[in-house]
Amino acid sequence: MTDPLGLIGAGGAGRMQPGSIASNNSPTGPKAQQGPKFAQILREQLSEVNAVQQDATKAVEDLMTGKRDDLEGVILATEKADTAFRMLQTMRNKVMTAYEEVKQIRV
Repeated sequence: MTDPLGLIGAGGAGRMQPGSIASNNSPTGPKAQQGPKFAQILREQLSEVNAVQQDATKAVEDLMTGKRDDLEGVILATEKADTAFRMLQTMRNKVMTAYEEVKQIRV
């Protein structure tokens, strides 16, 4: 597939920079303040979900070995981990759906 606008290249000179087409008065222009990157937010969320799942695993192990005796706390930890994982999975599915829609766009 050809790249007539130079938008697909990996870091080349023809790669479009954010806000390069927008005017200076638009909110996406060069003067706009940049927030955190999507990849950075995604990594943070992944590590939070991972930490919650590790906490739930440790709570179950502690319950089985007798180091912990509060069944309600273990159930709460596992439900919290399950909910966090389901939310992450839903986010992944929505991103994949958006990616599939973008792939279908004809230029």
